[in-house]
Amino acid sequence: MACAACGERAQHELPKDSHALFVRGLTFGIGAAILGLILYATVEIATGWIIGYVSLAVGYIIGKGIKMGSKGAGGRKYQIAAVILTYAAVSLAAVPVAISEYMKTNRKHPSEVQQPADSDSDQQQAEQPRRPRPEMGSALLQLAIMGLASPFLGLQDPVHGFIGLIILFVGIRIAWRLAAGTETQVFGPFESAPAAS
Repeated sequence: MACAACGERAQHELPKDSHALFVRGLTFGIGAAILGLILYATVEIATGWIIGYVSLAVGYIIGKGIKMGSKGAGGRKYQIAAVILTYAAVSLAAVPVAISEYMKTNRKHPSEVQQPADSDSDQQQAEQPRRPRPEMGSALLQLAIMGLASPFLGLQDPVHGFIGLIILFVGIRIAWRLAAGTETQVFGPFESAPAAS
């Protein structure tokens, strides 16, 4: 509750939404999403366990990042950005985890390279057409698509996959709430009534 002058001053001090604030909030949110992706992937790589509760921390970090970047301004576009960034950070964390597992597997079972016994086998190898290697851009796109689909691919194990989706949804909900912005309601002015004797 406030007097008229204080209430008007409080309303003017609230952050006003602008394009510049949204871009700043989005930039901070992207930075927070990268940090969240690293956190999620690091925990999973280090422990070897899929700990879905890290999604909650990722949602919190992204929501706070957007709020900090926008200086407290918020609204629907901030919330949508927070949802997209949270989902992307958590799901794309599967990419570095998959790369780490692939590297560990290759270290344990290195492919055996056989040297040809004579020059005839060299000739045969030269005549065989080489398979085209996938381009780097194409491979990265495939990894990104698989990463974005990973929360739903986890449903191959229905119990753990469903629990993971619920926890991800809660993390997204945290980001959604934090990106709503600062809401202040000013009540007043009120007339003070004389105390009854």
